[in-house]
Amino acid sequence: MAENSKSGREKKITQVYLVDDHPVVRQGLARLIDQEDDLAVCGESETGLEAYKQIPKIKPDIAVVDISLKDMNGIELIKDLKARMPDLPILGLSMHDESVFAERVIRAGAMGYIMKEEAATTVLQAIRRVVAGQIYLSSRISSRLVSKFLTGPAEVQNPLELLSDRELEVFQLIGQGFGTRQIAEKLHLSVKTIETYRANIKEKLKLKNATELLQHAIQWAQSSKL
Repeated sequence: MAENSKSGREKKITQVYLVDDHPVVRQGLARLIDQEDDLAVCGESETGLEAYKQIPKIKPDIAVVDISLKDMNGIELIKDLKARMPDLPILGLSMHDESVFAERVIRAGAMGYIMKEEAATTVLQAIRRVVAGQIYLSSRISSRLVSKFLTGPAEVQNPLELLSDRELEVFQLIGQGFGTRQIAEKLHLSVKTIETYRANIKEKLKLKNATELLQHAIQWAQSSKL
């Protein structure tokens, strides 16, 4: 009996670190996770910079990272974290269409991607699968990636898929109200470089001018505030 009791006390509890700039979302995820016997939240951050500083100190078993953070792009945070902690399992989380972000998140080093609208049981399943070293994607995206590997790129479902990671980041910042110079300062790039990205975005999305670019970017940003 004593041995069984000791074994029970030593049951592995997966330590989960949450990165999301919306307090309500973080609180909801924390409650969901802490209700599970095998999972516990060990830390939270609302900014990418704070997460980059704290996660290496806390050394969680998994980090759940929102793709849209106020101070930086979540994909860039994933890349930075993997550079410092190659063995850290990361699950990307977002309101954005998975056809636009799922493959980018995996390329950045995460082991999975899940949309915030998924059921609670699916979120928990995704966390457990990623911690176990498996990739978690929806069945639709998994099938699409397998098809892409076997037969080549599939037909584009969303024009934003055509943008590079950096172009998409610039597009998001435009939608958040940042001007060209502000974006350049935020990304530590030249104004000329940002202007080049803007031109590429307009061409790939078939937008006629800066006004259309701004309108489309704002619409995208408003559709994914969470």
